[in-house]
Amino acid sequence: MAGDLSSPMLNDALVILGAAGIVIPVFTRFRITPVIGFILIGIAVGPFGLGKLVYDYPWLEYVTITDPEALDPFAEFGIILLLFTIGLELSFNRLWTMRKLVFGLGALELIIIGTMLAIFLSMIGQFWTGALGLGFALALSSTAIVLPIAGTTSPVGRAALSMLLFEDIAIVPIIFMLGAMAPYAQTEGWEGLVGTLWQGGLVVIALLVFGRLALPRLFAQAARTKSPELFLAASLLVVIGASLATSAVGLSPIVGALLAGLLIAETEYHGEVESIMEPFKGLALGIFLITVGMSIDLTTVWDNFGSILLAVLLVLAFKALVTSALLRLMGARRSTATETGILMASPSETTLIVLAAASSALLIQPGTAQFWQIVTAIGLTVTPLLARLGRILARRVEPLPEIPEEDRSTPRVIVIGAGRVGRLVAQMLTTHGKPYVAIDSDADLVALAKRKGYRATFGDAARGDSLKKLGIDNALAVILTMDEPVLAQRLTSKLRKAYPDLPIIARARDTVHAAELYRSGASHAVPETLESSLQLSEAVLVDLGVAMGPVIASIHEKRDEFRLKIQQDADLDRKPKLRTSNMGATN
Repeated sequence: MAGDLSSPMLNDALVILGAAGIVIPVFTRFRITPVIGFILIGIAVGPFGLGKLVYDYPWLEYVTITDPEALDPFAEFGIILLLFTIGLELSFNRLWTMRKLVFGLGALELIIIGTMLAIFLSMIGQFWTGALGLGFALALSSTAIVLPIAGTTSPVGRAALSMLLFEDIAIVPIIFMLGAMAPYAQTEGWEGLVGTLWQGGLVVIALLVFGRLALPRLFAQAARTKSPELFLAASLLVVIGASLATSAVGLSPIVGALLAGLLIAETEYHGEVESIMEPFKGLALGIFLITVGMSIDLTTVWDNFGSILLAVLLVLAFKALVTSALLRLMGARRSTATETGILMASPSETTLIVLAAASSALLIQPGTAQFWQIVTAIGLTVTPLLARLGRILARRVEPLPEIPEEDRSTPRVIVIGAGRVGRLVAQMLTTHGKPYVAIDSDADLVALAKRKGYRATFGDAARGDSLKKLGIDNALAVILTMDEPVLAQRLTSKLRKAYPDLPIIARARDTVHAAELYRSGASHAVPETLESSLQLSEAVLVDLGVAMGPVIASIHEKRDEFRLKIQQDADLDRKPKLRTSNMGATN
């Protein structure tokens, strides 16, 4: 049965795929983020661009989006996939360590900015209920654009992630608050909020329990088939199922997507899932950005150019100043506070959702909603430019010396991490005349290392371009010294795939982590807790009067047991070395 090849859906699909095929390579060639390109494509092919001319020139139907609203589900799915992949990059342990930032910095940022914007809007004539809705809508920042730019491991990325996570959690109570303040609402809004919270809590607990029990078995079965298609199907099943479960009880589907990513991150299959989902996330995010561009009416922008420009500048400047000030008060460096504040200044894709909720609740007029939707769309469009501006200003307020260009071609050891362990490794390399450079995403550690005379530079090793600039292609070796087990494992796997012959020596937390690092491709993995425990045992036994000979023999025996366990867990063909000195090494 033949389908209609001229259907609007196929036309729209052709436009989107064509846009991706043009935007990504062209903007990558000029080192410009494709985010801007997708938004510009949306402006051009949307109903306020070439779409206006379809009736006069029917052939334009083939290069324009004929039904913008039909793209909304795909745009929402793009955000869901984005949050899913963000969850894959995290872990529950890491999320738990960030709890003070999320519920401290994140809550303060949203409440202070939302309240102050509401007060200002109320002072210029907006009724207080509408001002409250607008204030909290504009206080939100874009998860879909900010995190791909900032990442999640650098100081800027961690600060942005903590605030964005709280904002994603707060979306539900904000929307219910707007419903409760509606002129026709009585108690349904607050009752609905309570019901959503307890039902959502039960769903989250159920997902956590089910995920812990079922996901390792599901992906293990998919891995046994060695079928990428089955892996993809299992991944989509998990993320869609979790999103539907949370949305069914009134929570945002992105909460379910984030939970799904976190659960899979706890399994050994997260790397494969992440690589399979990456292209789909990029394309779906591109669709979302195209829909943002399609919402910008250039005629309306031109007619209200002065007021729209003023609103954009005031919102961006106010949010940047408040966010930067909060970060400084909480101890962040000037460079981190400056860059994060500017990056988080623009409104969010969820701002559009909150504006729609406020409009439907009759808290703001349709014209007011349209005005702030245009402000939001323009803010999203300039976010990549804000990110670049933030980096430039961060270097100016707190400059860090750059490595001379001529030194980057010299083969050397790259030490990832400029903390206590990284600095000790650098000392030993210097003692034996081996060139090195240390890289760390924590500007405080980099500055401290430089003050102490170490060769260190600021950068995020999880991003390939940072290591490229340091000469990873001809590096003598890479040493991973950071105390982040999940990140170390992923970076080891990534480096091994890209550089099969590169010596990779990694710091492991314990023997279990060492086995995981070996499976990921580490040349050597050194479990720090094992050696410290054995040395403590040796010291106490000798002090208690046990003869040195039997003590050393038992230490050797215990170390050999751990070597055998790591060999079995990592499926190695020989026992790994845990110590390389004559006293500690055994055959």
